[in-house]
Amino acid sequence: MILTDFAKALAQLTDSRFQSVLWRGIGLTIALLVGIYAALLWVIDLLTADPITMPGGGEVTWLGDLLGWGSLGLVIFLSVFLMIPVASAITSLFLDEVAQAVEDKHYPTLPPVPHVGFWEALRDTVNFLGVLIGANLLAFIAYAIFPFAALFIFYALNGFLLGREYFQLAAMRREGREGAKALRKRHQGTIWAAGCLMAVPLSFPLINLFIPILGAATFTHLYHRLSQR
Repeated sequence: MILTDFAKALAQLTDSRFQSVLWRGIGLTIALLVGIYAALLWVIDLLTADPITMPGGGEVTWLGDLLGWGSLGLVIFLSVFLMIPVASAITSLFLDEVAQAVEDKHYPTLPPVPHVGFWEALRDTVNFLGVLIGANLLAFIAYAIFPFAALFIFYALNGFLLGREYFQLAAMRREGREGAKALRKRHQGTIWAAGCLMAVPLSFPLINLFIPILGAATFTHLYHRLSQR
């Protein structure tokens, strides 16, 4: 049944509202990563403004260039692990539009839902972003201790986080925060499994950029199916 929910979401990927949220999320994510790199370069430039004098009297003038290129490599490396959490969190600002597009097409008889204010959505996004980034940074410790299981840890962790957040976002529109939380607790296993399905494509560049949209749509279908039980 989870695969059916995913197939419905995939079939609607060409929806103009899906596309709009996708490009806004990608654009803001890239802008954030570029901003982080620019901030690192500024700090490096500040720290290396004066040449370092070696004991023999020579000056080291290449340290800034070395650190600059090193910081670029660091940002690229971290983006492999952090771009998806960041994109997911940023895109969550607009996921109400995705859920509404799904309901307009597949559940047209439902009553309208209250509009979620920008600041409330921003608060949830910031909380989600903090949890995602914090958990993925801490996971580096687990990757180092259990390198043979790093991929499974990545899938399990992000599957749990994505499933928890996307189901909460989908259910909260119609159940309220507490109602969504209660429903999520009753179906934790199913929600985690669906989250892991979303986490698997995170390993594939470019494809992973579509996961926030597909996740929001899939969990909207999942919510409606579980709420009938």
